Amino acid sequence: MRTLINCVDLRALHAFVTVCETRSMTKAARVLGVTQSAVSQLIASLEREQGVSLFDRDFRPVRPNAAGRILFEQAGGLLEHAQTVTHKVRSAARTGVANLRIGCVDSFAASVGPHLVARLAERAQELSMWSGLTPILSEQLVNRELDLAICTEATLDPSRVALRPLFSEPFVAVVPKSWHETHRDQAFYQVLRDLPLLRYTGRSVIGQQVERFVTHMNYYAPRRYEFDDTDPLLSLVASGFGCAITTPMCLWQSRVHLADIAVVPLRLTQLGYRHFFILTRRAEWPDIAEAVAHESASIVREVIGPSLAAALPGLPIKTFDSYTTGLECA
Repeated sequence: MRTLINCVDLRALHAFVTVCETRSMTKAARVLGVTQSAVSQLIASLEREQGVSLFDRDFRPVRPNAAGRILFEQAGGLLEHAQTVTHKVRSAARTGVANLRIGCVDSFAASVGPHLVARLAERAQELSMWSGLTPILSEQLVNRELDLAICTEATLDPSRVALRPLFSEPFVAVVPKSWHETHRDQAFYQVLRDLPLLRYTGRSVIGQQVERFVTHMNYYAPRRYEFDDTDPLLSLVASGFGCAITTPMCLWQSRVHLADIAVVPLRLTQLGYRHFFILTRRAEWPDIAEAVAHESASIVREVIGPSLAAALPGLPIKTFDSYTTGLECA
């Protein structure tokens, strides 16, 4: 039966099933919209491929013989499967992709992610969005577990992975709002004399990037408290426990705490920005990557930017404008 399934001509099989159902070559031709001669040729071709006769031609109306009955019993499933495959292929051609697996760093997934899924819904039959750390997402992309990854560092082999700059955001310092009300004019190096610096762990890319910036700016702060996630870090800032260096995207990710924190301006240098990139395997998904880049920039500019501006008026205007319109990437 494996040989039969591998070799069968689906057009001829469809004609065969129609003849069996109508019990007439003439009626089958009418149903299929072809000539009776065309139906006869398809049946003859099918019989040659299988090496057996499929009809008992001594009887009228025509009826399948033993081999024909076996084929008729199996044909329905074959044709249904073929129709399903065709439908999926055509749908994918119309929408751009059948199944799309996107991996994002946590802050992007929690802020831009829901809006991005809604905007990509018409382009994919099925869409999955995973979140995680940049090194894990990069590995999943290379291993073909993801089709596209949105990361904040690009260290993969450029011969295997295509990189597209997405946008950049500045580092910002945050302090308890209650503390800020009585220390409004202090620079961040002065803040560190009064409040402990709450850090991201060094195993995260943002933790490594913030640490490079702190070292570059000569901000002295003992290493005492570290967190994998933005939410506990901002929760402690909001409660008055300490201060932190984070980014606008991370702030929006944990926006439940925004009412209880305030922003302290930082003097930004080239190391004072976190850059987002879209990573794809070489020569794969260029149109989808273009769509994701366009929609992500639009979401940051039209949705997240204005919402953050309203919630945190202390963000420096120039820096904030650069962030929402997209900075050049390193």
